[in-house]
Amino acid sequence: MPSLSDKMKEWANPVEMLRNSQIGMYVYPVVTPEFRNWRVEQEAWRKTAVLFDQSHHMDELIVEGPQAEEFLAYHGINAFGNFNLNRAKHYVPVTPNGHVIGDHIIFREREDKFILVGRAPTSNWLLFAAAWGKWNVRIKHDPRSTSRPEGERVLRTHYRYQIQGPDAPKIFEKMNGGPIPDIKFFHVDWINIGSKKVQALRHGMSGAPGLEVWGPYEDKHYIHSTILQAARDAGVDLVQCGSRAYSTNTLESGWIPSPLPGIYTGDGMLADYRDWLGTDMYEAAGAIGGSFVSDNIEDYYVNPFELGYDFYIGWKKDDFIGKDALLKMKESGNSRKKVTFEWNKEDVLKVIASAFDDGIPYKWIDFPQPNYASSSADMIMHGDKMVGMSMFNGYSYNERCVLSLGVVDQSVEVGDVLTLRWGESDDTAKTSTEQHKQAEIRVRVSPTPYSNEARSSYAENSWRTKAV
Repeated sequence: MPSLSDKMKEWANPVEMLRNSQIGMYVYPVVTPEFRNWRVEQEAWRKTAVLFDQSHHMDELIVEGPQAEEFLAYHGINAFGNFNLNRAKHYVPVTPNGHVIGDHIIFREREDKFILVGRAPTSNWLLFAAAWGKWNVRIKHDPRSTSRPEGERVLRTHYRYQIQGPDAPKIFEKMNGGPIPDIKFFHVDWINIGSKKVQALRHGMSGAPGLEVWGPYEDKHYIHSTILQAARDAGVDLVQCGSRAYSTNTLESGWIPSPLPGIYTGDGMLADYRDWLGTDMYEAAGAIGGSFVSDNIEDYYVNPFELGYDFYIGWKKDDFIGKDALLKMKESGNSRKKVTFEWNKEDVLKVIASAFDDGIPYKWIDFPQPNYASSSADMIMHGDKMVGMSMFNGYSYNERCVLSLGVVDQSVEVGDVLTLRWGESDDTAKTSTEQHKQAEIRVRVSPTPYSNEARSSYAENSWRTKAV
């Protein structure tokens, strides 16, 4: 079977390959696009309560065996010294060169068993690493549901739901049959949902209070109906969130979900990895979108310091992949920083209005999210100088504005007004873009997270509060 390495040889550089991907629009699979409408669904996590169905859009890995902890600690930047049973972490692996591959949420179920949930790049890296290093671990991989199942039945190992919002605690108490345990942030405990005992993680993606629950997929229908009934019994207007609104919650809470995996360059383990990856896998089939075009794929990479994950780094660990490279980055102090960009209303309306004029319009801004590539990179300019890139964008009905998340040079300050170049710089073969011209959109540099609730309500040891 041809590999990523083989495919890369067909192109002048990896950027050209990814900018001309034929994969089409990035899809959040299976879940209904809208249950009510995406505006009301966004409002729910601020005003009442929202139910996210997370059962389909993420990979799941079950890693177990005598070396499970050692294996995961070596391939992630995180400290594992305080990782006891019934805990969860935001797990971040990097390459030997210190570039972020992706991230997962990792749960510890036993001393020798962990569950990881997230996007494909981290799953693929760990599957390869387990074989490449000959570790004594067993991995069960449950890949995300098919993007376009075309009516075929979809099955997963686990269902996964999250309930959050100011009225969520009333639902928890009703479905549990009494007060739930006082679960600390990113800790796990058992609660009741009707007649089922389920694991619950204290979490909240959009910054509001919440629990994430999971269990065997065959229980999904029962759990879903019991949650909805508990909400009705509690007198809470629980709003089910469709796939259109789901992906926008992170704009308010500040997590960048899709950095480009830093695996397209480098020798040794990375060269072997590119030989292992198939041409149908995320890293080979994915797309780069946006106005930033560079011949050097490394210009799209990010590191943990830029994403605000540096305080995860377990410097006291004897060794882990990327440690030496991260030490050099730390000493240089040259890493960019993560911010939120607030798009100028008049400029956004100008772009939308162009679709009603004759001639070639500006690139369409889809609502609530113009999610037309696996990874995005739009140029952020100060005059004629590029000072950052916008990496994930969308509209927040709660904030009544278009927001995006990205990284900027250290010299940029909150409150600065910069310019975002919106739209592809030239024609590409991407099937997810229409013929268009570029626009310049003013953006105001804002805090991350943008939502005040996310900045103030997360646990003290969260990267969100560390950023503030």
